[in-house]
Amino acid sequence: MSYRNKTYVIFDGDNDMWAYVYMMGWKNSERIDFNFHNAHDLAPRTERAGEETVKHQLRERFSSAKQVIVLVGEHTKNLFRFVRWEMQVAQDLGLPIIAVNLNGRERMDTNLCPPILCDEYVVHISFKAKIIRYALDNFPDEFARRASVAQAARHYDDSVYQNLGL
Repeated sequence: MSYRNKTYVIFDGDNDMWAYVYMMGWKNSERIDFNFHNAHDLAPRTERAGEETVKHQLRERFSSAKQVIVLVGEHTKNLFRFVRWEMQVAQDLGLPIIAVNLNGRERMDTNLCPPILCDEYVVHISFKAKIIRYALDNFPDEFARRASVAQAARHYDDSVYQNLGL
């Protein structure tokens, strides 16, 4: 199961922390079948460190990640200092990226998706535990099997959501 691998989560810490906290709550709940190993749990981050120090620490966290979740909120596409940089690092490392729409859309939201992800082989899903788990279980293998030239936004058919009870 892919979700047992380390997952690096990219998000707007100023506006979308609530979604990250929800994911941590799902992970810690005994009633919800949801788990992921958070790459951010590996070492404490120095909050007052300079940009280069923070980027160095974040890059170290990427070293153990096997997939990436990008929480796509209203401001994500406009964040360049860390968020866009993290997405670029994930792409450079060839990691599968799961774009999770915080507005509930099940496909790429062209108004909110960061341009760096728009034409890439990234799966776009809604912010629901079951479909996130499904993507963590399935997308990394699909990503590994894709043709080397495959570039296109991906999403799951309505039938996948229906089979998951969503």
